Amino acid sequence: MTTDPLLLMGEVDAATSRLLRTAASFDAADLAAASLLPGWTRGHVLAHLARNADGFVNLLTAARTGEALPMYASLAARTTDIEVGSGRPPAEHLDDLRRTADLFKEAVAAMPAEAWAATVQARRGPWPAALLVWGRLREIEVHHLDLAADYRPTDWSETFALRLLREAASHHAMGPTPPSMVLRLDGSGHEVVIGDRAGAPIVAGSVPDLAAWLIGRADGDPLSVIPDGPLPTPPEWI
Repeated sequence: MTTDPLLLMGEVDAATSRLLRTAASFDAADLAAASLLPGWTRGHVLAHLARNADGFVNLLTAARTGEALPMYASLAARTTDIEVGSGRPPAEHLDDLRRTADLFKEAVAAMPAEAWAATVQARRGPWPAALLVWGRLREIEVHHLDLAADYRPTDWSETFALRLLREAASHHAMGPTPPSMVLRLDGSGHEVVIGDRAGAPIVAGSVPDLAAWLIGRADGDPLSVIPDGPLPTPPEWI
């Protein structure tokens, strides 16, 4: 998948359209039902995605203007906004998602070329502005799964799933106690190594299934382990 933020916007637009179709199918009872995230309803997930778009607009504005804008006013404010927004009627959720997606798209279009070289202060620390569009795409695609509405890792594009897999593998490898495993990607003959290869189990499967398992969004049932045995336990993802 390209790292060019402007080229990636096509992927963001397509992912947003899929998300909006799912959101438009929800009634009030659907929104009040549990998501795949502990303690969150589907309404919480949609509220988070809208506020996340606002946060990325803040970071794009910071990159463009040089102003020290944080992603969120505070973690407490972020939590409150999600909680307050979670119980809104379906039409309000949908309008909010559309409006904030449009604002994000406008903020990307307003970026001069040199602004993409900036570093901004994201929720977890400094982040290159050039990765903000990827960050938004990742939020949409992963949280679409969390809505528990028949959207599956196999609905991801192969290029998105591969980039997510590599990113998650790098994240785990840089942890204090990386689990040793070799990820074998079906149909490619390609492997991704985490930790010490010597004696590490081989976990084989499709790219989407491996990626979803690495980020804690799947139990790994479609995956196989060589030698036969239990799957390793991936560390917590971001």
